[in-house]
Amino acid sequence: MRDGSDKDVGHIVGIWIRVSTEDQAQGESPEHHLERAKMYAAARGWIVGTVYDLSGVSGKSVVEHGEAQRMMEDVKSGRIRGLIFSKLARLARNTRELLDFAEYFDRYGADLVSLYEAIDTSTPSGRLFYTMIAAMAQWEREEIADRVAASVPIRAKLGKNTGGPASFGYDWIDGKLEPHPEEAPVRKLIYELYLEHRRKKTVAQLLNEQGFRTRTGAKFSDTTIDRLLRDPTAKGEHRANYTTQRPHKTNGKTWAYKPRDEWVIQKVEPVVSASLWAECNAILEAQSARRNVGPKGKYLFAGKTICACGGKMYVKTGTHKFACGKCRNKMPVDDLEAVFRDEMKRFFWSEEDLSAFLANADQEIVDHSNQIETLKAEKAQLKVECDRIYRDYMDETMSREAFGELYTEKKSRMKEIDTAIPQIMGKIDALKVSRLSSEEVISGARDLYGRWDDLTFEDKVSIIEAIVEKIEIGERDIELSLHYVPSRELADERQQEVTDSSRQ
Repeated sequence: MRDGSDKDVGHIVGIWIRVSTEDQAQGESPEHHLERAKMYAAARGWIVGTVYDLSGVSGKSVVEHGEAQRMMEDVKSGRIRGLIFSKLARLARNTRELLDFAEYFDRYGADLVSLYEAIDTSTPSGRLFYTMIAAMAQWEREEIADRVAASVPIRAKLGKNTGGPASFGYDWIDGKLEPHPEEAPVRKLIYELYLEHRRKKTVAQLLNEQGFRTRTGAKFSDTTIDRLLRDPTAKGEHRANYTTQRPHKTNGKTWAYKPRDEWVIQKVEPVVSASLWAECNAILEAQSARRNVGPKGKYLFAGKTICACGGKMYVKTGTHKFACGKCRNKMPVDDLEAVFRDEMKRFFWSEEDLSAFLANADQEIVDHSNQIETLKAEKAQLKVECDRIYRDYMDETMSREAFGELYTEKKSRMKEIDTAIPQIMGKIDALKVSRLSSEEVISGARDLYGRWDDLTFEDKVSIIEAIVEKIEIGERDIELSLHYVPSRELADERQQEVTDSSRQ
């Protein structure tokens, strides 16, 4: 079973360099941050495609800066799939700007990596950042929406426009909805044609053939005809404050009806009789009832299952089996779920192995941190020695040749240390993110295995969406690819390192 841990290998990322005066006072130069970010990218197997240099930029907002605009265009076009930066405060200097950046990256499927906060949104633990950002942004939008929504019923009851253009066949004149002299006859014709032919596509075709067009100049379609037929404005009842937007897991958002007691009905001049409107809508409802004969089947792993031959696998109505459209390979739905559970149980190994795996990661962080402290101490000692050498030279107790040789040697070593420290820090950043992500995924997956039978269908689908990249079904075997979980081979390798170390 693969773990999908190499899915990001080869992804092209950018590095964002913005260093404050405080950072530079602490010895963290733009070069320091660049080296640290490069090492993190190397640890993840990413390719650094470009560097956005804002090291000399100050002020509260950076979004209008040329480098920021270039970065956003690269994200939108897919030239980079992620951005590495030193800390959140260096990406944006206010909450609103941070929200905008995070939403922008999430929209285009790109990742944000903040080394200081150990946030990497390509990992499960890092994706919590997007969840928090989304919650904050949603709260802000809802605050604005609530203020706007509070004014809508009042405007509607006063007969004023609550937003949006007038329905086809009508126009807003001096704040009131009035029949449009050119469109109203066409709106009436739509009902008459539909009552005669009882086909929305036929009505659209006849209107288009006669040269009629929508308000935007487009041809009429069956969906436009359906919307206009159902709108009660034509019979003299204009609805306002009757819909709202709600989140939708596929489309992002969708429109839904509010409770009827919140609707505001405005009386307007009709363009068709109430009886004609009712007849047409009765036909529409009858046709809809015949089409919607029953709910479509829902299955776990839908969209995740592929055949070993490369074809996608679907569940045909009434079969309860995933089938390949190319080679006819099949797998019963229930059997696939049972295999998934067994693989999950086998994958998340013993408590002893897991503890060793995570402890080894912790030890690596400690070892690298100790290396940095050792290098810092060496650099401090080198500075003392450089000062002493310089004093001896100025006191004429050391020759020019000896001074040049010794001073150059010390300075060269200090430069090597300045390069090594950010590289080691990059390794620590990668280990911290990996440690957090591994622990969260393993803990959560082991917990869900124990509660699998008690989960709802929707919960199971959410979990599969989060951790399963794909399922490849062959004639004799099944291969699962999971998101961001350390492979068994890697765990075995690290466990062996721990074992070997304990024997020494």
